[in-house]
Amino acid sequence: MNNPSIPLDEAWQDKRWLWLLSPSIPLTFTGSLLAFVWTGQWWCMLLAPLIIHVLLPLLDRVFGEDFSNPPESAVAQLDQDVFYRALVWAYVPLQFLGTVLGAWLAVTHALPWFGHVALVLTVGAINGIGIGTAHELGHKKEALDRWLSKVALAPSAYGHFFVEHNRGHHKRVATPEDPASARMGESFWAFLPRSVWGSLQSAWALERERLKLQGHSVWHPQNHNLQAWGLTLVLFGALVVWLGWMVLPFLLLQAVYAASMLEVVNYVEHYGLLRQRDASGRYVRCEPEHSWNSNHLVGNLLLYQLQRHSDHHAHPIRRYQALRHFATAPQLPAGYATMITVAYCPPLWFAWMDRRVMAHYGGDLGRANVQPSAWAKLTQHWG
Repeated sequence: MNNPSIPLDEAWQDKRWLWLLSPSIPLTFTGSLLAFVWTGQWWCMLLAPLIIHVLLPLLDRVFGEDFSNPPESAVAQLDQDVFYRALVWAYVPLQFLGTVLGAWLAVTHALPWFGHVALVLTVGAINGIGIGTAHELGHKKEALDRWLSKVALAPSAYGHFFVEHNRGHHKRVATPEDPASARMGESFWAFLPRSVWGSLQSAWALERERLKLQGHSVWHPQNHNLQAWGLTLVLFGALVVWLGWMVLPFLLLQAVYAASMLEVVNYVEHYGLLRQRDASGRYVRCEPEHSWNSNHLVGNLLLYQLQRHSDHHAHPIRRYQALRHFATAPQLPAGYATMITVAYCPPLWFAWMDRRVMAHYGGDLGRANVQPSAWAKLTQHWG
């Protein structure tokens, strides 16, 4: 029996070769670093921020949205096709290539301060989007995918995401208890430290509890946080041995920017949305209505369909190529590239998104996930 919340689209076509755009991101951004090496022009390294904040919003607008869904009869074949897994795997070595090249440039080339900023933004963008790749890999059951997820998190030093996202965020999503679910009236700049610190605390607590049940200390080698952070130490340590201690400021700055890219996406994905409690007082099961969705074609092709976030949370192990649009999911007004840019400017974000949260809940502010400090102001505005 068909689910009425999932629109049927007989025009669906597999975008098999278009998915090659996903690993093209680190290749293109690394190409901008090589362009600097060849030309000596530091502005070549501005390609990454220009693509993210200017070109992608334009392409999303030009090519529009794709609401088609794969039929269930095609899902098993899509899931078993190694081609799609290989595309995700391909991101990781390209990501490391860009990171190593960027570290070498930071130490061996005399750059003005704004050139260093451009370099940090470029390599940080490669690794920030790499956290999205780690996200896709970390949800899978195969050991290779799960280890590659930790490897992809190494350059951003955000290895605890492997634990917190899967076992913390997915359990508490769209509730006040989740540090990675933004609240209505909460700016990105207020959300950022709350999410970073809260996610770190949660990841450590989750591993401590898991290992305690197995009779181990939290410092046991099986601690997934320690394993992932260990990969960062190996990578950064190898680059320090090769290039010297002066490479560390660059590595740390690009890692901070990469982590901030993840967190601004987190901010967009669940802003203001709240799972209600059932008669027993428990939160209802996570459904498509608890995540903001986007069907903008170009962004989905570049981000392994991360923008179809509603289906991902409702069905976490479903592979990216088979994720669906749900008619019941709240829709973002634009793709992620546009939304993260707007999120950096709180007044513009609130003006654009608060009314959409209110529309989603039929004007009932009490059904939204609201920042406590913003209650009075929001109540005065919305009633």
